[in-house]
Amino acid sequence: MALSAGTRLGPYEVVSPLGAGGMGEVYRARDTRLNREVAIKVLPAAFSSDTERLRRFEQEAQAAGALNHPNVLVVYDVGTLDGMFYVVSELLEGETLCKRLVEGPIPARKAIDYAVQIARGLAAAHARGIIHRDLKPENLFVTNDGRIKILDFGLAKMTTAKAAEATSVATEVMGTQPGMVMGTVGYMSPEQVRGQVADGRSDIFSLGVILYEMLSGKRAFQSESSVETMNAILKEDPPELPATLPPALDRIIRRSIEKKPEERFQSVLDVAFALETISGSSEQRNQLQPGAATGVSYVPKHTRLPVRFLAGVVTGALLATGVYPLLRHSETAEPPSVRYLTYSGHDSSPDASPDGRTVAFTSDRDGRQRIWLKQLPTSSEAPLTEGPDDFARFSPDGSMILFLRHDGAVTSLYRSGLVAPEPHKLLEDVSHADWSPDGKQIVFVRHVNERAQVSSIVGTVGADGGNPREIARRARDAAAAFLQLHPLPNDAPAC
Repeated sequence: MALSAGTRLGPYEVVSPLGAGGMGEVYRARDTRLNREVAIKVLPAAFSSDTERLRRFEQEAQAAGALNHPNVLVVYDVGTLDGMFYVVSELLEGETLCKRLVEGPIPARKAIDYAVQIARGLAAAHARGIIHRDLKPENLFVTNDGRIKILDFGLAKMTTAKAAEATSVATEVMGTQPGMVMGTVGYMSPEQVRGQVADGRSDIFSLGVILYEMLSGKRAFQSESSVETMNAILKEDPPELPATLPPALDRIIRRSIEKKPEERFQSVLDVAFALETISGSSEQRNQLQPGAATGVSYVPKHTRLPVRFLAGVVTGALLATGVYPLLRHSETAEPPSVRYLTYSGHDSSPDASPDGRTVAFTSDRDGRQRIWLKQLPTSSEAPLTEGPDDFARFSPDGSMILFLRHDGAVTSLYRSGLVAPEPHKLLEDVSHADWSPDGKQIVFVRHVNERAQVSSIVGTVGADGGNPREIARRARDAAAAFLQLHPLPNDAPAC
């Protein structure tokens, strides 16, 4: 029975109905103690004898109530009155993502923003051992100010694992039998379709499906019947995204919705990080003032190249090639402000992306020396490579990174994209490397022994690893050549 305006549920006075669903009826109400408007979800007394419905209703309140995150619905209170169970939460103004999708695709930048917010809300849940299991547009609310709120934890799974392990271990389900299919057709992961144990990677699959729908305006998996839709989830891939969208977005989605959980992103924070990287790199450089977003001084690529490569060249060669006057001139400039970007005590060799929003650095904080990325606006960090790697350098467009990989006695030059990284070996025996200003070539340094003396070779190689060329040999000549690499010579001998 619907509640009429003025009905009291403890200190809460019903104002008007907001909607109804399988888990109860929702009302706008006023908290008479704090004089604020709230939302109240009521499980009617007629359903109180339904053990499963009551369990899910209570679990939803417990799961949401255990979380404190701006992208998860805030639960204020729970109670009962005359056999009716109710949950009091914040009152949201806006519409569900499902209703928004009726209008068609969402612009890429806004869709990415929504997906990042969802990912961060899920990360907070996973950290508390809570797996949502029913992520879909109906359970995502878009507020009038553009915030995403995750709703309805009625199918959530509670794990007894430590928070740090919550995304990779099996969970213990309250009241769910093995083999039971839980979730919503079209958004379930393959393991949910099979009735298998679902962990945080199942939520990642659902997030990927939702992101696909936001960008394309169509469901990733939708057939004429539920059985056919579930079969598509198990065996088929959704169509390609529109060609007008960045290919990196398609790669993120494809990795999120891999059929096997072990082939997906292993943490929902990795999804957020990948999306933030794409969002940052897609911005035009002239839209950001140097250092505006981070407080870090921005140095154009072409002014940083000599300092990097000539670290391996004799100081005398620097003096002979006219670098000293440049360094001397820089001493008169106002010193830059300095602040800590990382705190592990194991980080080194940083490089900033062209837009100043991302820093790549070397770290062995987890016992493996490899390249990490840090998003400065959000302070999120994640490893990019497997290691042992060092000396990362961003490409001029910010889409790729060069780095050195140490394999025994050999140090090789690798290139990798930032999203779904697949390292590609370019050259062996390289001690330093960086991009040419146009990003089409890579300049590298090798150290070789000649007549009991160490000489430096400066050369170039295509961004794809093709056509390696030697430009200069010996410290003095190498330094001079490096400072005059624009334009690069076309008649240099092959290495």
